[in-house]
Amino acid sequence: MATIVTFHAHPDDEAIATGGVMAKYADEGHRVVLVVATKGEHGEVAEGFLDANETLAERRVRETEEAARRLGVARVEFLGYTDSGMMGTPENEAADSFWQADVDEAASKLAALLTEERADVLTMYYDNGNYGHPDHIQVHRVGGRAGELAGTPKVYEATVNRDYLKRLMAAAPTPPPETPDAPDPDFLDTLGVTEDRITTEVDVRKFTDAKRAAMAAHASQIGETSFFLTMPEDVFREGFGVEWFILRGAPPGTRESDLLEGL
Repeated sequence: MATIVTFHAHPDDEAIATGGVMAKYADEGHRVVLVVATKGEHGEVAEGFLDANETLAERRVRETEEAARRLGVARVEFLGYTDSGMMGTPENEAADSFWQADVDEAASKLAALLTEERADVLTMYYDNGNYGHPDHIQVHRVGGRAGELAGTPKVYEATVNRDYLKRLMAAAPTPPPETPDAPDPDFLDTLGVTEDRITTEVDVRKFTDAKRAAMAAHASQIGETSFFLTMPEDVFREGFGVEWFILRGAPPGTRESDLLEGL
């Protein structure tokens, strides 16, 4: 059996980006470990949602643990940095923010976990974090360096196939304007990468129920009326039933359908 470590920026990122492969490999008996750089302290939350004296970080940690349980994750760890907010904000400049972290120092922390777990696979993000969030970009930098330090056999950059999503959206009815979180079609031009850059495409349609259940566990950020949770099951299955990756160091023309191929 293999060990897969997935590295993410904030609570809920794991469910959206790699929830399918996490559920798939856990179901197949492999060990799945989730590492989150921050606790998402600066996320938005509805007035009155939190309990008295409860912080958003505390709630998001519990949500992450529940989401991980629903995906079959064996271990959850937080790297210990603070949510960086968006570029140009005071949170982004804070000394304890993940964006300001020394890459080698943060990578050493992650590499220690990879070594302890004898990880066969590490997933992180593509170099622009898929949509430019500073913490996602830092996950790419830190994850890549950690994989080098630990000598992890396979390191993947989780990404989005923008060509696939464009085809899907072109064939689908336009979401009503009141649907929360409905994507702007123009946003797809900057999201992820084009199809030709992807090395690895994993079909996780069998696990989209677990993936959506994990999203729902992050109730502070993904409400019941959100785009993710109100989408018809068949549409969700097609939109979120494939997860895409770029294998670092892969020779040109590499095409895989399994993160464990060749191990």
